[in-house]
Amino acid sequence: MKHLLFLFFLVALVSSTATNAHNITRILAKHPEFSTFNHYLTVTHLAGEINRRQTITVLAIDNAAMSSLLDRHLSLPTLKNVLSLHVLVDYFGAKKLHQINNSTTLVSSMFQATGAAAGTAGYVNITNLKGGKVGFAAEDNDGTLNSFYVKSVQEIPYYISVLQISHAISSADAEAPTAAPSAVDLIGIMSKQGCKAFADLLRVSKALPTFKENIDGGLTVFCPSDGAVNGFAPKYKNLTDPQKVSLLLYHGVPVYQSLQMLKSSNGVVNTLATEGANKYDFTVQNDGEDVSLETKVNTASVVGTLIDQDPFVAYKINKVLMPRELFKDSAEAPADSPKPAKKKGKKPAAADAPADGPAAESDNQKAADEDTNGVSRLHDGVRFVTVLLSLIMGFLVL
Repeated sequence: MKHLLFLFFLVALVSSTATNAHNITRILAKHPEFSTFNHYLTVTHLAGEINRRQTITVLAIDNAAMSSLLDRHLSLPTLKNVLSLHVLVDYFGAKKLHQINNSTTLVSSMFQATGAAAGTAGYVNITNLKGGKVGFAAEDNDGTLNSFYVKSVQEIPYYISVLQISHAISSADAEAPTAAPSAVDLIGIMSKQGCKAFADLLRVSKALPTFKENIDGGLTVFCPSDGAVNGFAPKYKNLTDPQKVSLLLYHGVPVYQSLQMLKSSNGVVNTLATEGANKYDFTVQNDGEDVSLETKVNTASVVGTLIDQDPFVAYKINKVLMPRELFKDSAEAPADSPKPAKKKGKKPAAADAPADGPAAESDNQKAADEDTNGVSRLHDGVRFVTVLLSLIMGFLVL
């Protein structure tokens, strides 16, 4: 009997572990009516903050309510403050909302938790009204309730709750003009921090404007050290101009990834070079405090941080990243230019690739990727089942 109880406990533990992880972007992606809200959570980098927290409530507003908010023409930093007011650092499911004692309660929001709010302006007043109606208002709004509970979108007790409210919560403090971050001197920072060789390549390349355009919206740069770039110089000279652009773009990721985020997640990431069928991706792997970047050709390690100023971060790495699209697996020489993919109708498969962008992958490469991913998933499943069965067998023989 004890063994059976333990088995139930173990299965419940495994199930709860899988359930606890949440991703607000994926949750909202299932509901098109929140697509604008979801987009701006990503653009303002609030999505990453939400995913890192363990107990949180997101007060989502639909596209119509977001349209009204956007009509105020707030700057992006100010919009981030307003949206952070809609993220409560406590768990409130639909049931808990209707069980608020004394009809009202004050809850801290992410706007308050980050220290951006003045005084208690980042608190949200939740009031349980008669007839099951629940109202929401910012603490600095004189108690005027201008938004009301609509429905529960998704709840994972007691980790994340996503609730729809009728209108954006209004707050004079959150909507106050916020100074935009000062311009980042990308080339200057790299040059001063031991990445001058890479900065010099980027300075004269057509890739530089793409890096600059992505800084405000979120950018992570992996900058090879001077020694790595100098050792790679002979291979770089053998590349065509478009290939050089693709190689440089391959070292940028169009989202902000703090070091903590890199250390807490493994997986494939797209780069600035990713375009349609041209994957130009690599895999982030972490082992404790160590973070490595694995391409199909070589592996580089993160050895330092040049700057971390959300939404821009740059790291120093010990090797030049070599994409499989440009180099053979032996990493000895540039790969032959891929042959054009088979035509479908009258349009070539590579028609979407820009003149200076990456060349299209071959059908064989795509098939290889699919096979590799399938085998990887199979191995992961086998390892999981093996560990689980080992634990069960171990306790059954006790």
